[in-house]
Amino acid sequence: MRVCYLLGYPVGHSMSGVMHNAAFQELGLDYRYELKSVPPEELGALVASELRGTDFAGASVTIPHKLAIIEHLDWVDPSALRIGAVNTIVNEDGQLKGYNTDGTGALRGITEAYGDVEEARVIMVGAGGAARAVGYHLSTAVRELTIANRTVERAEELAASLAANPECRATVRSIPLERDALRAAIEEADILVNGTPLGMHPKTGDTPVQREMLHPGLLVFDLVYNPIKTRLLREAEEAGAAILPGVNMLVYQGATAFRMWTGVDPPVETMKAAVVEALGGE
Repeated sequence: MRVCYLLGYPVGHSMSGVMHNAAFQELGLDYRYELKSVPPEELGALVASELRGTDFAGASVTIPHKLAIIEHLDWVDPSALRIGAVNTIVNEDGQLKGYNTDGTGALRGITEAYGDVEEARVIMVGAGGAARAVGYHLSTAVRELTIANRTVERAEELAASLAANPECRATVRSIPLERDALRAAIEEADILVNGTPLGMHPKTGDTPVQREMLHPGLLVFDLVYNPIKTRLLREAEEAGAAILPGVNMLVYQGATAFRMWTGVDPPVETMKAAVVEALGGE
């Protein structure tokens, strides 16, 4: 049996084991997925002692290890280096390779919900780790990307970093997370992305955007997946906007990792159904 881990600290809240083990079982693969809570000071020792063996297929990487893991790997995909985070490890004959599948998972979900994004104007709230990965891939695909963040300097830094990427095709700018600026940006936007943890269980009453700023014709994508329908998404529906729950990104980034570990196309609908059921359904 080959094993895959989730490396994080803590990891008890994760849905990754639920979706990957459901997929392994459906396909009859001799794999299992385990949650491994690793204190930061023990990360290097774990990599050296366990992750290069023949029974280790790969891992998902979550907070707080997405940046720290890079120095322990043999090779890292250039896009993951530009993002500054690895969320997937693949063991290839003892060589550990790092990738970031968060942004590609998000872009797949957005494209399925919205259609061709080449002319889309996107506003993303947040400039943290997940937002960086999503912003990187959006900047290579859309027409305009506006980043709003409470700490303006972080939004400015991320916007500058994305604009400097040779693969960037979007006009990228930053704005403060301030009511008038945010309202004006959302009025002009086609897609709104919440890249912050606001609204995540247990603080489900939080939202990054007030309801009156939302409008018909807008696609609202929330990276938060617990609850499946956040306050932001509920209020977006009430305002006549289309919605994209974060569970889609969770499943799609996981599906890409699954394919890397096994060489087999995963049963995406099974993975999604397992997560939705574990979260109590819609």
